[in-house]
Amino acid sequence: MTEKSLTGQARRFDDIKANYFGICENISKSAASSGRSAQDITFLAATKTVEPEFINYAISLGLKEIGENRVQEMLSKYDQYDLEKAKLHFIGHLQTNKVRQIVGKVSMIQSVDNLRLAQEISKQSLKNGVVTDILVEVNIGREENKSGVFEEQTDELLGQIAELEAVKVRGLMSVPPICDSKQEIFKFFDKMYKLFIDISSKKLDNISMDYLSMGMSDDYNEAILSGANMIRVGSGLFGARIYR
Repeated sequence: MTEKSLTGQARRFDDIKANYFGICENISKSAASSGRSAQDITFLAATKTVEPEFINYAISLGLKEIGENRVQEMLSKYDQYDLEKAKLHFIGHLQTNKVRQIVGKVSMIQSVDNLRLAQEISKQSLKNGVVTDILVEVNIGREENKSGVFEEQTDELLGQIAELEAVKVRGLMSVPPICDSKQEIFKFFDKMYKLFIDISSKKLDNISMDYLSMGMSDDYNEAILSGANMIRVGSGLFGARIYR
């Protein structure tokens, strides 16, 4: 590695450190404003396109959860993650035929939006002798180009998944639409929180509403203020994405 490369790497480490502790401070403030503490909020780093050395550096700072969006990328980096200190989630759209490649490797799959996918996760989990934690993804903005079950279909899907042997629903996940104002994004976050609370109150078998995963780099503070207890931050921690 050249001296210039080493300098660039050191600068990025410094940026990640500053970003990490800045995000932690923001989490603490937003949590306090919502009547909670920072310990009530799970800070998950979205690591798509991020090299393992930078992911592991963030883990060394105290990061406990990381999430990948693409199966192929996750597998290419898997042996390099420091998974003794952090848990790995899958947070992107998951094709049924790729489930077998990640079951047993991830602690949670956050993007389950149909029964067929949940059935395959259960099938592969049984083969691996594990129970896989999942979140049900809700398309709260009813966007045609996004995955996720519609709000009114969530109860039915949860009831079907609850019958499966080797999956455990741990909550809900959502990616609201891009909004022009904070007032607009609050409407979607509040809608998700109401759905989360409504399902929690029903105390369904094999359904634990432990996590409401919503909020990313541009809106995680608003998500926390609206009741989220898991946020997924990528560029806010690692810098602008470098897409390949």
